[in-house]
Amino acid sequence: MYDIIIIGAGPAGLTAAIYARRAEKQVLVIEKDTFGGQITHSPRVENYPGFSSVSGNELADRLIEQTIEQGAMIELDEVTGIEGTPGDYTVKGVAKDYKARAVIIASGSHHRRLGLDGEERLTGEGISYCAVCDGAFYRGQTVAVIGGGNSALQDAVMLSDGCEKVYVVQNLPYLTGEERLQKILADRPQVEIICSSVVERLVGNESLRAIEILNTESGERRSLSIDGMFVAIGQCPENEPFASVTELNGAGYITADESCVPVGSPDGIFAAGDCRTKSVRQVTTATADGAVAALAAIRFIDSLSQ
Repeated sequence: MYDIIIIGAGPAGLTAAIYARRAEKQVLVIEKDTFGGQITHSPRVENYPGFSSVSGNELADRLIEQTIEQGAMIELDEVTGIEGTPGDYTVKGVAKDYKARAVIIASGSHHRRLGLDGEERLTGEGISYCAVCDGAFYRGQTVAVIGGGNSALQDAVMLSDGCEKVYVVQNLPYLTGEERLQKILADRPQVEIICSSVVERLVGNESLRAIEILNTESGERRSLSIDGMFVAIGQCPENEPFASVTELNGAGYITADESCVPVGSPDGIFAAGDCRTKSVRQVTTATADGAVAALAAIRFIDSLSQ
């Protein structure tokens, strides 16, 4: 019986583990895939306090090392569900089941990908999924933003402040983002909107050099020479295993506020990081959630013995 099981070893989950161990709770972190989460895909992180520049992998390694040094246990397994009652939960895994008094869900989310050959290889080498994280590296260069919703248009506005040329490639015949954002982009001569088009091919071996796009209405193909591409076609939370103990919104995110307590969940269940409803998803907000969720879980566990 662990005091706290944390599902997910991204910045939110690892921060929660550090806080819980400092309170001398028995902690298990379960991760199914990549220790460190999405941050490991960023070649450089320059907006994390205390580091003028650090690779995402190095930042993740330091978090994992600190978590282990604090005494948390780490297990590689895929969680399929949560059962039980407050103070006596069973976290069901593919390999085996685990028992805990409280559970912190920090399963994160992943950026939707285009599914093109070479996309994984070129991620961090010209392909990014976070303009806030990586946009500054392309100042004075030519970039493309893939998508036409609010996130894509916000990325394009921000990138157009420093980039020489910004292409916005949208698969629909029109943009779906806010009219206000569309007007800002329309007034910027360095921005070119390309609708009814999809990316067919990535060009580049060591780094991205160009993309080939197809106009789905005319059949015309076009090559765009670019230095970077920002994919903004949405995110996919991984919360299906937790639908029985949390409330998910229409996009699949756990409905929870800054308290990290999911709406309608039984006591002792918490949600931290990108898996929950929030307006800003950055490594700093993930670590903040981890601290909040851990402290809430600690209070809950302490209340069981009162």
